[in-house]
Amino acid sequence: MTGLARRAVACPGWRWLPGMLTEGWRLTCVSLHDGAWSATSTLTPTQYHYPTLPNLEDPATLGCLLALVRAAWGDEHLHVGRRIAGWGVWTSESTPLPQCVGKADTEAEALVLALEAAP
Repeated sequence: MTGLARRAVACPGWRWLPGMLTEGWRLTCVSLHDGAWSATSTLTPTQYHYPTLPNLEDPATLGCLLALVRAAWGDEHLHVGRRIAGWGVWTSESTPLPQCVGKADTEAEALVLALEAAP
């Protein structure tokens, strides 16, 4: 999952959101200062500013990733679900032509693929 997490944070549509889990820390406040991300965790009263990766096995982080994919595609009804083999991310019926924008063996990978493919 480390390689997949690196791909996620490299996407133009990526940003840290409160609620995400990173290296055992649940983020409560995320802000941008002079181009560097700063975050505060529920487990520590101090801020940290070092590069980190999201835990893509955490349900809250996956929900935040879905929100980022929806924002990147400009489709608030874009959704993720099981396919016969694996997972898929589909645009909503409100778009001109609903399409699958990410297919993979895991939900996390399907969401990262959709974030990478976002216009």
